[in-house]
Amino acid sequence: MEYLDQEYFGNSVRAWLLAFGVAVATIVAVRLLKGLFVRSIAKLTPATFDGIQDLLGDVLGRTKFFLVFVIAVYAGASTLILPGAFERAVAVAAVIAALLQIGLWGNAIITFWIGKIVQRKIQHDAAGATTMTALGFLGRVVLWTGLLLFALDNLGVNITGLAAGIGIGGIAIALAVQSILGDLFASLSIVLDKPFVIGDFIIVDEYLGTVEHIGLKTTRVRSLSGEQLVFSNADLLNSRIRNYKRMFERRVVFEVGITYQTPLEKVEALSGMIQAIIEDQPKVRFDRAHFKNFGDSSLVFESVYYVKSAEYNDFMDTQERINLAIMKQFVEQGIDFAYPTRTLFVQGEGKNTLQQPNETK
Repeated sequence: MEYLDQEYFGNSVRAWLLAFGVAVATIVAVRLLKGLFVRSIAKLTPATFDGIQDLLGDVLGRTKFFLVFVIAVYAGASTLILPGAFERAVAVAAVIAALLQIGLWGNAIITFWIGKIVQRKIQHDAAGATTMTALGFLGRVVLWTGLLLFALDNLGVNITGLAAGIGIGGIAIALAVQSILGDLFASLSIVLDKPFVIGDFIIVDEYLGTVEHIGLKTTRVRSLSGEQLVFSNADLLNSRIRNYKRMFERRVVFEVGITYQTPLEKVEALSGMIQAIIEDQPKVRFDRAHFKNFGDSSLVFESVYYVKSAEYNDFMDTQERINLAIMKQFVEQGIDFAYPTRTLFVQGEGKNTLQQPNETK
C-alpha cells in the first residue's frame, strides 16, 4: 500500500486513482441517465404528450460524448492539486464544453418548437408560419450570442470594451456588406409587413409562381413551368408585386362579335341573353352587358362579371361554361359569329359593281 502514497506531479497515486474514478463515474452516470431517459420516453404516449418523445429524443441525440468527456476530466481534475495555469486551462475547457452542450440542447428545443408551430400554421396561417421561422432564427442568434459572451467572460475578456470594439467594427463591416444587410432587413420587412407569405401566388414583373421559401437573403418561387425562381429580397420589395392569393374575386371582361347581317330584334335581345347566361352560373356576380361599338367586321358586345373565387381554375371553368352556352344560344337563334371580312366595290362602265365578300379567317 506504500505504492499508493508515492507522489507523481505533486499528487499521490491514490489521488490520481481517485481522479480517474471520478472521471469514469461521471461518464458512466451520464450514460446511465441517458439510457434511463430513453426508456422513460418510450413509455410516454403521443396522445398525452404531443411530440414530447420527438423533442426529448432530439435533445438526447445532441448530447456529445466528447463534451461529456471534457466535463468528466474537469470533475476528476478538481480532486487533484494542479499547477495554477493547468487548472485554469482545464476549468476553461470544461466551461466551453458545457456551454457548447447547452447551446446544442437549446438549439434542438428551438428547432422543435418552431417546427411544431410552423406545421400547425402552414395550412391556415402561412403568414404566421413565416413569422415564426424568422423568430426561430432570431432565437438561435440570441442563444449563441449569449453563450459566446458568457464564454468570453470566463476567459477573462473585458466584455464592455469588446462591445465598444464590436460596435465600431460593426459599422465598418456594415459598410462592406450593404447588399447583404439590405437583403436581411428586406427579409425582416417581408416577415413583419407580410406583402406575401409561403403558398401565395405572385407575379413580379414578367415572372409568376408560388412562393416556396422566404430566406434571409433570397425568396424562392416555383414557376408554373416548374423551374425555381430566386429573387433577392431587396430587389423583390423594390418591384411591383401582384399577389393573386389575396384576391377575393376576379373581374372578367370579354367581348362577342356578331355579323352586320344580324336582324335588329336579335341584336336588341343579345345583351339580355348574355346576362341570363352569366347569372345562371355559380359563384358569379353579373355587372353589365352592352352593345359596345361598330367594329370593322362585327357588332361588338362587351360583358363584365365577377367570379367570387381567387382560383384561376374556377375562372376558366366559368368562362368555358359561358362560352358554350353562348354558342348554343347562337345556333338556336340563328346568330352568326363575325370574323374579319372585306367587301370590294369595283368601278365599272357607268356603275359600281359589288364584288362578293372576300372572307378571311
